[in-house]
Amino acid sequence: LLADVGLVGFPNGGKSTLISRISAAKPKIADYPFTTLTPHLGVVALSDSRSFVVADVPGLIEGAHRGLGLGHQFLRHLERTRLLVHIIDVSGATERDPVVDFDTIRRELELYRPELADKPQLAVANKMDVVADPEAVDRLEAHLATRRIPLYRISAVTGEGVGVLVEAMWQHLSTPSPDQ
Repeated sequence: LLADVGLVGFPNGGKSTLISRISAAKPKIADYPFTTLTPHLGVVALSDSRSFVVADVPGLIEGAHRGLGLGHQFLRHLERTRLLVHIIDVSGATERDPVVDFDTIRRELELYRPELADKPQLAVANKMDVVADPEAVDRLEAHLATRRIPLYRISAVTGEGVGVLVEAMWQHLSTPSPDQ
């Protein structure tokens, strides 16, 4: 096992900012694609001596399963996690549709290895502090609901919603899966 939780998403979605907020990890954070070049691990410490390890892997792009971007060499790390957490930039700054972003990353996971896309998953609408189109977030939440994937609205920069997300991660990790 590399980590309990793997953070996945497009470059600059806020994965490194989130791991730096919830753990002592200090990844490089900058406003350009592929700032993260290697996975970073962070230990998340909760109350009552509870903890788990989170992996921040480099951002994925369409075609990652074929080796585009940095994806292919890091998708294998996600196989060694128990829970995937999709970090989706909902600010509108990228001018991409959050639903399309989620589906693109999910498809890359499936094309790389179908069982990877079958792992337990949560989704995060990040950058809620600067969201331009709240209806896009509502559409994302409805889209995810059809797949039974809960959406957590957060701002990794301000910390809004992060505590609830971390507890949800813990709950997923501490609940035995049906195959155990």
